[in-house]
Amino acid sequence: MSLHSSAHSDTAIPEETIRVARAAFPTGTLCMRLRDALGPIFTDEQFADLFAVRGRPAEAPWRLALITVLHYVENLSDRQAADAVRGHSDWKYALGLELTDAGFDYSLLSAFRERLVVHHAEQRLLDAILGVGTQQGWIKARGNQRTDSTHIVTAARALNRLECVGETLRAALNALATHAPEWLGTRMPPEWVDRYGHHIEEYRLPKGEAERQARATQIGEDGQAVLPWVEEPNTLPELGALPAIQNLRHVWEHQYACATEGLQWRKADDLAPVGQRIDTPYDPDAHYSTKRTTSWVGYKVHLTETCDEHTPHLIVHVLTTPSAERDIQRTLEIEEALTQQGIPPAEHLVDAGYTGAKELLESQSRFGIELVGPVQADGQGQAKEVDGITTRDFVIDWEAKQARCPQGKVSTQWCEHGRAGGPMIASKFAPKDCRACPVREHCTKMHGRGRTITVYPQEKHACLQAARQRQTTAEFQRQYAQRSGIEGAYAQGIRVADLRHARYYGAKKVQVQHLATAAALDLLRMDAWLQGIPLAQTRISPLARFKKAA
Repeated sequence: MSLHSSAHSDTAIPEETIRVARAAFPTGTLCMRLRDALGPIFTDEQFADLFAVRGRPAEAPWRLALITVLHYVENLSDRQAADAVRGHSDWKYALGLELTDAGFDYSLLSAFRERLVVHHAEQRLLDAILGVGTQQGWIKARGNQRTDSTHIVTAARALNRLECVGETLRAALNALATHAPEWLGTRMPPEWVDRYGHHIEEYRLPKGEAERQARATQIGEDGQAVLPWVEEPNTLPELGALPAIQNLRHVWEHQYACATEGLQWRKADDLAPVGQRIDTPYDPDAHYSTKRTTSWVGYKVHLTETCDEHTPHLIVHVLTTPSAERDIQRTLEIEEALTQQGIPPAEHLVDAGYTGAKELLESQSRFGIELVGPVQADGQGQAKEVDGITTRDFVIDWEAKQARCPQGKVSTQWCEHGRAGGPMIASKFAPKDCRACPVREHCTKMHGRGRTITVYPQEKHACLQAARQRQTTAEFQRQYAQRSGIEGAYAQGIRVADLRHARYYGAKKVQVQHLATAAALDLLRMDAWLQGIPLAQTRISPLARFKKAA
């Protein structure tokens, strides 16, 4: 498909469309109000590089982009969105279409999303709306912003380990049957048609432990037999490169071990970390994770929104990540992206999952951003005791590389070592000094050994101690109270667009979904602001109100 600008440059609304839409909706609809207040929002030029210069003319890209966002506003499927273009006069009003316009085939919407992914242009859906917000004065650099994450469940069926290996082999056989049916027919045992011809589901699988072990071994041996087939000299090389075959290799590597007695089903404690395993062959990017009482297979999404008074709260950044990743791994990446967008916050409000000594320091030094959020409490056992002697009770002489305890004893060893979170320092006290200490029971439980304190290097240590002290103040609590409002963004996203459930397979397509959802929520919030609808108060149950009044 090609883009011919002259065919799409006219965004004016036809007179007949205006007359009919206003007659049908005298007070307007969201589509009509936004079109009147903000204009078309998107332009063809924003997506020109996604289309060829020659070929069959494409639908106007600006319209496809707006439809992509509107169908998340109303939580429609692609078919329903295409029908809305044909049948809803207010959509025709927003899109500048004649009432007689027959619309397009719904498949163009998935093709447009695919173009966004291929050209790494997903962010443009949100950027165009942020541009409108900036023009209106609703989004400014050095305002206040807040970030949080939530879990996203994959569109694929959740599988246990036995189902996963069975479905992985079944998917590989289906892929081979599609690309080389005759080749597969000369190699595959006839009984495999019955064994793998239907979904591998728990109710079909044996219930006893020994029988399940035998079934896992059988599936493993069958899959192990398939892999050499695609490596035979006369086999088409593209068969070995099929994604389903790549998944088969990956899953077998992590779920089975080669032993002298044959292929062995790995025990749970012998498995690779969850972030390295494939948990469903139909969405290899989705991984298993848990958070408190919630477990899921899928992703995480991080939303960042503005939270200044006297402006609408708009989502300005979206990031989809693997489910097993810790939030703190993305703190600086989010702030870097906001800086590159030209809208870095003055204060960035986050929960404890995003904060650490490194993040507090680099947010300020690299981006001039104050990262506001509680830091993790001292994890040493002494910090949990009322009279415990904690790290902050020690005086550290950084130049002499010594620590002095509250009883005046000086450490005898200073060891620097590396960790995943950066370099650390362990300062150890002599056992003889600790054995005779009158407050030993409040300091260390290690019999026969002296106390050891582990700290960050000087700058990080000072930053962390200052943050822990500050978060106990009333001023910090007042400042941090704004963060809780981000929960409203997730509540609205779940209610409006089913945010917590992926519509598509693959991290890149799920990122498009989340960007379109954020764009849709921003349009809803802009419309509410233009209508003068105030932010809703947090809902409190009648019983909770009774308690509050008491």
